[in-house]
Order: sequence, then C-alpha cells, then structure tokens
Amino acid sequence: MNLRKPAVVLLSGGLDSATVVALAREQGFDCYCLSVEYGQRHVAELEAARRVATALGALQHRVLHMDMNQFGGSALTDASIDVPTGGVQPGIPVTYVPARNTIMLSLAMAWAEVLDATDIFVGVNAVDYSGYPDCRPEFIKAFETMANLATKAAVEGRKLTIHAPLIDLSKADIIRAGNRLGVDYGLTVSCYQADAEGRACGVCDSCRLRREGFAAAGVTDPTRYRA
Repeated sequence: MNLRKPAVVLLSGGLDSATVVALAREQGFDCYCLSVEYGQRHVAELEAARRVATALGALQHRVLHMDMNQFGGSALTDASIDVPTGGVQPGIPVTYVPARNTIMLSLAMAWAEVLDATDIFVGVNAVDYSGYPDCRPEFIKAFETMANLATKAAVEGRKLTIHAPLIDLSKADIIRAGNRLGVDYGLTVSCYQADAEGRACGVCDSCRLRREGFAAAGVTDPTRYRA
C-alpha cells in the first residue's frame, strides 16, 4: 500500500525547480511534475525538465502549451526585447513575464484537484532572485488563500497548501540542499537565452546568480557554457 501523498510540482527545468522536486520526494510526496511551454525563448529548459523528472523519479511529467508571446511584454517572450547581460540591477527587470507564476500555479491547482492532491510545490525564491513580484512570500500566501476559495476540493474540506521551500534560501543554500539529495545539476538549464543544445550564455541575470551560487556553495559548477 502506497502511503506517499501526491503533489503537483512546477518544474521549469532549472536549478531551483529541480531542487524542489528532490525536496518534495524527501518529504514523502509522489511528484507529478508540470512544465509549461509558454513561448519562452529558452525552450531548451523543457528538455531539461524531462531529464530532471526522469532522474528524480516523478510519477508523471506533463508539458502544457500556451502562447504568452502573443502578449509579449517580456524579454523572455518577445524577441524584440533584448535579455539584459550587464549584471543584476535593482527593480523589476524586463525578463519578468506578466502573470506567469499566477497562470502556472492556476494550472497546477487544476491538476491537483483532478489528482485529489492537496499539495503544490513551486520553486520561487525571494533572496537570490531578479526582482520578480510573483516570487514574494506575500504572493504565495495570497494565492493559497484564493485557491482555497476557488476550488471544489477546498469547499469540501480538502485544503490546498502551496509549498515554497526555497523562499528564504540563498542560491548557495539551494545548491547545498540539492547536492545533499543527489540532484544532478548538469541536467538543468537556467539560462534565459540558452541555445538549442541547452548551453548557457553566462552573462544573463540567471546565469550570473547560478554561477555565484555554485561558487558560494563550494560546489563545482556543471553548467555547459557556449564560451
């Protein structure tokens, strides 16, 4: 008899979400991983997500398709907007994708209801992050409140919990946690403009935070860079 509980885990294919899958498994959950192809220029992360889901023993991995580049408004979904490469700057960067985390959590919420799962895991981080408003604890708390008003499951007494286990961790702490759990970070892609083979540019905000995290953690960086 399987005593493990099902949980939906949002899996981008990057370093943070891979760590979250490993943490969810450690906490006794069966992982149903959900990735979204939303028109991002770094589409190589989806193949990375497939690799991570397989390596970490996800029970299922699904990729949903939507076209947020019809709206644009972000360097990740609009080819006319350059990805910043000059270093992490204060404020909300042009790599912020309007409503992305709200939409992805909503999709995870829908699948969780179908699975009779009361737990969703997401890899948002409010320490070593690029200034995104939908990575803050206040947002996660507000979404959980909304989810427990909006779902049949919650109305019938099955309260939904949004887990954000990385929310207060530095990038180095995240890497140490994943390293302890055997996460192969060589499978992951974090770069905002990774090429078709998943090789990183090394200069976008995500690459800089990732590289600094490995250095601070004292862990060898397995990232494949283009140069």
